[in-house]
Amino acid sequence: LAGNYLPLDMESRWLKAFEEAMNVAQAVFESVGDTRSLRLHGDCHPGNILWTPEGLEGAGPHFVDLDDARSGPAVQDLWMLLSGERAQCLQQLGALVDGYEEFREFPRSELALIEPLRTLRLVHYSAWLAQRWHDPIFPINFPWFGSSDYWKGQVDMLEEQTEAMQEAPLVA
Repeated sequence: LAGNYLPLDMESRWLKAFEEAMNVAQAVFESVGDTRSLRLHGDCHPGNILWTPEGLEGAGPHFVDLDDARSGPAVQDLWMLLSGERAQCLQQLGALVDGYEEFREFPRSELALIEPLRTLRLVHYSAWLAQRWHDPIFPINFPWFGSSDYWKGQVDMLEEQTEAMQEAPLVA
């Protein structure tokens, strides 16, 4: 808000949606309770995994873009690998948790954090753009940032996420 990137016509709607989303996210985090903090990739999505084909030296996955590495709950590095409808996400999540548990037990209580973490990422993305707006390449690559349409989309997503956080979490 301090950078005046949020148009005045969207400010009250965004603030309301943001506050509601953060209140629900906080309630979900509190309901989960303490989680074990692990070192994480922090931006673990399919675009940050390169694969060397079987039969070649170094075959398998290679994780890139480690500048967002951080500590957090295990589910933080799994949820961005999910895509599609709920049934697809459940199937993907089952496979991810099975693979995870080849190395260590997965704390299933953390599954309730998927939607709150997604919500925090949405907010963080806008903050990331605002923090870097002084870099001349950002206005060129993100010309829509700061427009009423962009912020209306953010309000809509926050409202959708507020609903999603109140639904039953995915289970594996």
